[in-house]
Amino acid sequence: DAKHLVPNKMRDFFCTINLDQEEVFRTQVVEKSLSPYFGEEFYFEIPRTFQWLSFYIYDKSVLQKDLRIGKVSIKKEDLRNYTGKENWFMLQPVDSNSEVQGKVHLELKLNELITDNGSVCQQLVVHIKECHGLPLINGQSCDPYATVSLVGPCRNDQKKTKVKKKTSNPQFNETFYFEVTRSSSYTKKSQFQVEEEDIEKLEVRVDLWNNGNLVQDVFLGEIKVPVKVLRNDSFQAWYLLQPRENGNKSSKTDDLGSLRLNICYTEDCVLPSEYYTSLRDLLLKSSDVQPISASAAYILSEVCRDKYDAVLPLVRLLLHHHKLVPFVAAVAELDLKDTQEANTIFRGNSLATRCVDEMMKIVGKHYLKVTLKPVIDEICESPKPCEIDPIKLREGDNVEINMENLRYYVDKVFREIVRSSISCPTLMCDVFYSLRHLAAKRFPNDPHVQYSAVSSFVFLRFFAVAVVSPHTFHLRPHHPDAQTSRTLTLISKAIQTLGSWGSLTKSKLSSFKETFMCEFFKTFQEEKFTESVKKFLDDVSSTESKEPSGLSEPVHLKEGEMYKRAQGRTRIGKKNFKKRWFCLTSREFTYHKQQDKEPIFTIPIKNILAVEKLDESAFSKKNMFQVLHGEKPLYIQANNCVEASEWIEALCRVTRCNQKRLSSYHPSAFLNGNWLCCKATTENTVGCARCTADVPADTQIEIDGDRETERIYSLFTINMSKLQKLEEACGSIAVYQGPRKEPDDYSNFTIEDSVATFHTLKQITDIVGKLNESHEKFRKKRSSSAKYGSEENPIVGKVS
Repeated sequence: DAKHLVPNKMRDFFCTINLDQEEVFRTQVVEKSLSPYFGEEFYFEIPRTFQWLSFYIYDKSVLQKDLRIGKVSIKKEDLRNYTGKENWFMLQPVDSNSEVQGKVHLELKLNELITDNGSVCQQLVVHIKECHGLPLINGQSCDPYATVSLVGPCRNDQKKTKVKKKTSNPQFNETFYFEVTRSSSYTKKSQFQVEEEDIEKLEVRVDLWNNGNLVQDVFLGEIKVPVKVLRNDSFQAWYLLQPRENGNKSSKTDDLGSLRLNICYTEDCVLPSEYYTSLRDLLLKSSDVQPISASAAYILSEVCRDKYDAVLPLVRLLLHHHKLVPFVAAVAELDLKDTQEANTIFRGNSLATRCVDEMMKIVGKHYLKVTLKPVIDEICESPKPCEIDPIKLREGDNVEINMENLRYYVDKVFREIVRSSISCPTLMCDVFYSLRHLAAKRFPNDPHVQYSAVSSFVFLRFFAVAVVSPHTFHLRPHHPDAQTSRTLTLISKAIQTLGSWGSLTKSKLSSFKETFMCEFFKTFQEEKFTESVKKFLDDVSSTESKEPSGLSEPVHLKEGEMYKRAQGRTRIGKKNFKKRWFCLTSREFTYHKQQDKEPIFTIPIKNILAVEKLDESAFSKKNMFQVLHGEKPLYIQANNCVEASEWIEALCRVTRCNQKRLSSYHPSAFLNGNWLCCKATTENTVGCARCTADVPADTQIEIDGDRETERIYSLFTINMSKLQKLEEACGSIAVYQGPRKEPDDYSNFTIEDSVATFHTLKQITDIVGKLNESHEKFRKKRSSSAKYGSEENPIVGKVS
């Protein structure tokens, strides 16, 4: 949210998230507010190098261009300082001199030249090769040029490159020469002595500009290199473009307002897969360790300050290797040992409950979509008043009508849920089956506990949460407005209550805190709903195979609006780009004129031969990719780099097992009778570049096992002091075999078997030590070969 925004009158605001100057996400518009609450969450992988993560506040305009009120920009290096906590940031003014992105490739060299009369001069050679990643200007690739200057106290020699048209990655390949020192005669010394005063004060400055033609040129960024660093060597490197020194400075930074953000940024340097074999194997055998508290996976959750930090990579890794169900069963059994009353089963935030929560989020995305999305869309797009709390009723509201509306929505949501068991993923059913039988074993005299063990997850932690926060589960693109949010909250409360009816022994109506909810539920027939809940819980906790019809339904993977190039079935007219709605399922890839319209072009998944990026030079457009199939390539432009990366990954994943996948492709287009990449003149010529490496084939679970293992290694490294304390605690217990000495240091740890736990701890510390050595070798190798501005390390990052 934001507060105290200018101008000081009620306006319509929205916020964008940018990687450098590229917008990757946009919030909904909050109307008529000075302190808008957005309440939206975004999670994304970062597909390219970047310098700044920025947030821009806009004043929405109907007839004119939206006005940028201010921004918050955080350098990549500083993101870790704000991770995992809420911070208020003062908005800074948006200054064109500070809006930069991209990098430039330079080669710099000092030459000694002997003139005809025997004198010597020093000459600076600047070879500007290319630029990469320059920003879009008004949504289009820019027309960039560069000025190259030699600047000193008494000189400013400037030269200029040619303008390159419609490109964000211009190839300049121009060389400029500057005289550094005045000519002087040879002395008795064998080497020419550069004048220290001149060298210390001279610098090379390269400025990038967008040629404005009839309007003012736009500054794109600059770099400065002191000439003194070139004394003994030529210098060739990539340089990140920087803002001007006077950019983003203003005396009016206090009156623009402020923005509250909660940022979580993680960055991992992932080594080749073989480096993680030992740690991965140790984690995967966790479910076989007796007791489970002595396993590596359980120890990870013990030493992390926030269990969620450990749960996310752990669940994803165990899912990827089909080891999650036995691990959840083992930690749930440990959880149940400490549960004294059946009505509190699985209500806390233990390792078991968090693992199940995360599993449901990962594998249940499609299940939620097919079950709830239609009814959630109806509620959000055609909302009816549903407020039944007398205190919150507005003037003119009719509580009886509102109660009827709410009952209509609750009945519809409940009906969709209890009919959905056929769509419940097998993995979720397997977990629920384990939990149900463990609960019945722990409380054999309670016939209802087998139902509450399942309903506490599937109703309370899955469906009810998705109803109240549909945007979080991708059921809606944006956070709903205040009135709709209140309606969804009331529906969620009702679903939680109905879901618990099949497992409660006491009077249902006595459990309500609010009187108005008690009155509302008097209209429900308890026996009818109780039987429906029990039947549903029986179905989703059964290991019996589902009907074939349920498996034959295509899995909805991704959809969104992008631009596609005309297929060109006629030679008449220009092959332009058109906005279309794209949809990807496990069966086909389609595009439509509008969302929810019939497809106008369909490619069966089995016919897709390759999905690859397309060179920007093909059509002078960024963020393009191509889908190769039986006919002409389908050229598509995404709206930003994050969206392009997500579409390519999703398409590659679902087509990985296609038998006729290509091994080579053309990275550019066939235009005007030849391929732009290899100049071949035949359209069906074999590709000139190798297709990219395979990606995981699982169409529903996007998991990189090596990356998750690297994250777990990082967590062990960060918490090494706690591992050592736990090791000392195990040693203390083994030695004294009696009352524990100084229990404060380890009383929060679960140590059932000190010898087994100590053995696992030794394995963890040994493996982490070896991985530390591997990372150190890698860092030394990179630092010894890298120069300022050279390509980034192979690091992957993600932001939420």
